Amino acid sequence: MFRLKVKGESKNLQLYSIHYLVPAILLCLYVETELEGYILITLIMMDGKSRSNIRPGQEVAIVLKEDQRTGDLTEGIVKDILTNSQFHPHGIKVRLTTGEVGRVKQIKS
Repeated sequence: MFRLKVKGESKNLQLYSIHYLVPAILLCLYVETELEGYILITLIMMDGKSRSNIRPGQEVAIVLKEDQRTGDLTEGIVKDILTNSQFHPHGIKVRLTTGEVGRVKQIKS
């Protein structure tokens, strides 16, 4: 059971099932509400693993190759997208306007 606030009104919801339609991009939740039966809630998650979520000019946080062990993030603006595939499990590789290259871990804007 969890609570969802919709238009200022709080509702109790019972989770019915979870479906991942596209890896780490689209999450569908089927929930049972107090009054309305089952509804579908679709959440689009913006992460750095899908090329379609990243555009030149966006502010992102990347992990540089030398920071992979520590996980330290470097923030900057995307200049070029270097990964050709639509999805990469460790993040899409980009070049920042500063010239630094790394994999996107967070999309800031």
